Amino acid sequence: MSQTVTEFEVHDIRFPTSEQLDGSDAMNPDPDYSAAYVVMRSADGSEGHGFCFTIGRGNDVTAAAIEALRPYVIGRPAPRTASDLADLHIALTHDSQLRWLGPEKGVMHMAAGAVVNAAWDLAARTAGLPVWEFLASMTPEELVSLVDFRYLTDVLTPDEALAMLRAAEPGRAERTARLRRQGYPAYTTSPGWLGYSDEKLVRLAKEAVADGFGQIKLKVGGDLEDDIRRMQLARAAVGPSVRIAVDANQRWDVADAVRWMTALAPYEPHWIEEPTSPDDILGHAAVRAGQPVKVATGEHVANRVVFKQLLQAGAVDFVQIDAARVAGVNENLAILLLAAKYGVPVCPHAGGVGLCELVQHLAMFDYVAVSGSWEDRVIEYVDHLHEHFADPAEIDAGRYVAPTAPGFSARMLPESMAAHRYPEGPVWQARRTIEEVNS
Repeated sequence: MSQTVTEFEVHDIRFPTSEQLDGSDAMNPDPDYSAAYVVMRSADGSEGHGFCFTIGRGNDVTAAAIEALRPYVIGRPAPRTASDLADLHIALTHDSQLRWLGPEKGVMHMAAGAVVNAAWDLAARTAGLPVWEFLASMTPEELVSLVDFRYLTDVLTPDEALAMLRAAEPGRAERTARLRRQGYPAYTTSPGWLGYSDEKLVRLAKEAVADGFGQIKLKVGGDLEDDIRRMQLARAAVGPSVRIAVDANQRWDVADAVRWMTALAPYEPHWIEEPTSPDDILGHAAVRAGQPVKVATGEHVANRVVFKQLLQAGAVDFVQIDAARVAGVNENLAILLLAAKYGVPVCPHAGGVGLCELVQHLAMFDYVAVSGSWEDRVIEYVDHLHEHFADPAEIDAGRYVAPTAPGFSARMLPESMAAHRYPEGPVWQARRTIEEVNS
């Protein structure tokens, strides 16, 4: 007899990272890394954990959106198979009244992603496999069944996707073994936050190279002269062979992006990330055409349709999926297939709270079962807040170690959740007391 989902908890969890300016950039100067967090439980005690990532204010709004999905989860069979996971994804993203709030973008879509990801955590734990391996154990037919191809068939049909997955199937075992031996290439943003001093930037950049990273990333977009100085310092610190990517976090109009990157180009940035609005497909294409640095984007791209258009327009050199922005694993699978169709490398966005833990699974699955390559591909890594997770992401010599624990690596420690629950957790109560004393 099939077990059903009997419990559904939603939590507002926030970390006061603004105190140290961790995560600071030109558009987000004072982020408090946060998670609108969901736990689903089945009658047999199985659990699935998922979350949306935010940077503080509005996390309660996202939590409320997740709560609105309770009726679509309670009482349905606990997800175990590709069919179960496909059905849940469609139920959460095709409801006509909730879909009106997007459609398929924004807070409601992110909330659906948190629930879908929690379902994948539950299903993979039941199977006794990490999500990347659970996905890679599915047949090409099962993988295709997970994807909502509506709006995509002008560039990618189910038959084309099936052919791609079948073509990659013979090398799965060999790539799985290589992944377990070598890990997946990573880069780090830890040295590059805009609020850091020059001295801290240089120290952390040198430490990153010593730790084995072949690429770092700097935030840019506050002041051009400051960015030139910081780029010079970083290049001197890491040497000519280490890649330095830069990230404007949507700061610029197109003309500003072209001017700014033309000025930074002599220092050989590997890519410019989010040079303008994430919705501006033609703007990204103009930035790509107007200056010599490659273009990357994706962490704020709302859905598979915008990714499709970015690829159609030749607007990006790197696709940056985010595990908690679109509607979960299913939609990210669609995006991985689109990128593979166009031959564009996927370099996932991570950092935040829990994003490294999640997105490693998607990149590793892509390598094993979709693209079959990690050439010119890296996963972002930021050394923040991993200690709050039961199965934290692990880095060795600048590479992600393939997770072995069953599930999606999404489970936050109960004591961390209790301490950082907003606003009643002791961390936030203590901060409130300090603010009252100083006011």
